[in-house]
Amino acid sequence: MVPLLLLLLRGVGWPLAQGSSSWLKLQKLVTVQESLCVVVPCQFSHSWMISSTRYMFWFKKEVNKKHDLLVATNKPGQKVLERTQGRFFLPKDSLSNNCSLSIQNADRRDSGLYFLRIDNYFGHAHSYTDEMLFLKVTALTHTPDILIPGTLESGRPTNLTCSVPWACERGTPPLFSWTSAAHTSLGPRTHLSSVLTLTPRPQDHGTNLTCQVQFPAVGVTVERIVQLHVIYAPRNMAIHIIQGNSTALKILQTTSLPILEGTALRLLCVADSNPPAAMSWFRGPPALNATPISSTAILELPRVGAGEEGQFTCQAQHPLGSPNLSLSLSVVCKPEPRDCGSVGVVGGAGITALALLSLCLCLIFRVKTCRERAVQQLQRTDNDVNPVVSSGARGHQHPFLTDSPSAHPAPDGVRPTAKEEQGLHYAFLRFHDLKLQEQEDANTVYSEIRTHK
Repeated sequence: MVPLLLLLLRGVGWPLAQGSSSWLKLQKLVTVQESLCVVVPCQFSHSWMISSTRYMFWFKKEVNKKHDLLVATNKPGQKVLERTQGRFFLPKDSLSNNCSLSIQNADRRDSGLYFLRIDNYFGHAHSYTDEMLFLKVTALTHTPDILIPGTLESGRPTNLTCSVPWACERGTPPLFSWTSAAHTSLGPRTHLSSVLTLTPRPQDHGTNLTCQVQFPAVGVTVERIVQLHVIYAPRNMAIHIIQGNSTALKILQTTSLPILEGTALRLLCVADSNPPAAMSWFRGPPALNATPISSTAILELPRVGAGEEGQFTCQAQHPLGSPNLSLSLSVVCKPEPRDCGSVGVVGGAGITALALLSLCLCLIFRVKTCRERAVQQLQRTDNDVNPVVSSGARGHQHPFLTDSPSAHPAPDGVRPTAKEEQGLHYAFLRFHDLKLQEQEDANTVYSEIRTHK
């Protein structure tokens, strides 16, 4: 009779005696990053219940509050906390003993203590407050992954993929955005990835590409920044002509350059490429299988002569192309030194001219001195111009200088002796425009000087 009663009690779901067993298997501490998903495994036993229908309820324990907050249940029509609605889920199978809690788009406010309550069909309930869950939500530290297939080549479109494989498939879809200085266009996307078509240029090498992912459900944004590695053919090729420690000239295109014979030159060939091109120098235009005269970017010409006249070509060898740049040297001979004989002739002519100039100056000085003395003599003669008659010869007068020797001939009886002729320095002086009675300015220059000895 007693065993039958126990079976009836089990059938209606009444609680059994104190000694009946019940247990809960639950992970007491679960950590999840915000915006992510997590499943808290849970199993329970309710041997004190025999109801065919069971409802499960998860509550968040509120400290110092009268009522706890219902966050999830499998009972239809039951109202739950608004901010957990649509994010906290329980299994729909009410006949199993699986009480696992599924959380999507974890929020920092979800952190706290949670406990499980089980109800049977008749409304009897049991709360597992001795076995509670502590949920810890931390900051999101994951970053997006950027996949770059192969090598980025200048001018060739390439598809890049940004993904968040660690995100929750069942959560709110994240928002993707790209930032790059390169030419880009958006491609297809999935729930957790986005594709970007990028056409790189040489100037994009070394620049940053950013993929930013926003999780709108919790207002969290993360990003990944990568540096683009772009390969490109040589460009901006130039030849630097170096003299001493500085660049004297920069050649950007094939040209000809005159160089003074004996000049020391250093030619530096440069080009912008990635990876760097292998530089080499050739004599003349580069031919197939030609041997370079220099396998470096620098070509040394210690002393330019006739043998260095001609074309020199620099070639930048690169997998994407091997351009070249040429420079033609035209050697200019040094000017010959001046002949010493011609220098002597010029010098002798200068000395002769200087001597003649000195002689002229001496003659001018001599003439001027004589003129001043003659003027003084004329002044004395002018003072004695009145005739002086001697007591013995009344008709004889003293001679005086005139402007012409034939105007007043000397008397026949008056002739200078040989001794007087030897003592005379000037036989006569001719003064143009000079009259005894009307003296002109004392600065009149004598036009003619005659000397008789």
